[in-house]
Amino acid sequence: MRSLRRPRPLARLSSRVAVLGVVAALLAGCGADEAAQRTPGDPVSTQEAEVLSQVLYADREAGGADFEVRAPYAQGAELTLTGEIDFQGGIGRAQAVTTYGDGRPEETRTLFFSEEELYQGDVPGLAEALSGAGLPAATYVRRPVTATGANGTASLLDVLVQMVTRLSADTADDPGSFGEYTWRGAQQIDGELASLFQSGTGATIAVGTESRLLLQYVTRLQDFDVTIDLSDHGEREIPLPADADTVDLTAHPEIASTLGL
Repeated sequence: MRSLRRPRPLARLSSRVAVLGVVAALLAGCGADEAAQRTPGDPVSTQEAEVLSQVLYADREAGGADFEVRAPYAQGAELTLTGEIDFQGGIGRAQAVTTYGDGRPEETRTLFFSEEELYQGDVPGLAEALSGAGLPAATYVRRPVTATGANGTASLLDVLVQMVTRLSADTADDPGSFGEYTWRGAQQIDGELASLFQSGTGATIAVGTESRLLLQYVTRLQDFDVTIDLSDHGEREIPLPADADTVDLTAHPEIASTLGL
């Protein structure tokens, strides 16, 4: 898995959004005629700043959402996460698929994650490694989610799951923290009209003009864009794998070494 230097925070939405630093925006109370007169790049209004300050809180209040994350991290290679997130519980699950453009077969993992831990299933060689170490059979390996390693980098997978879990907040943000945001236009996303906004650091945010929920977030990590789509917002209940079906890689570093994890 590619390692990345920890992304620079994009902007301050709240103290709880350390990785993302921003998610934002909705054109509030603006009719079609008024929107047509706007020019992309116009600063957000006071009213818009008030509404966009609620976006992360609205995600949490909705309960959760389906998501898809696309990260084309190298020429011909892309990591995609497709799953669902319980924003209130801070737990998600997804299928992670890495595709390559050089003829290598795609790699697939089943993931469960919280803000603190990452579970991976469908790991090649896991059964053999556990048997060889005299450990009980397990379906998942578990390890802490790492923001940065000793060398100042983190794996792309860790960065992406942190981005997903931090797309919500338990309180609204300060409207005054959105002064550098600009209006970028409108477009259809997953069948819903969305207002587009851009942060001072270049991240693009799309929010449903009727639902007032986050539909898409796009930001740059080093030399490629990461796109997160959210849909079907609503309550979620996602149990983590049982301890009996999990091997803790922190307690068994030899397993992590054998599996290259």
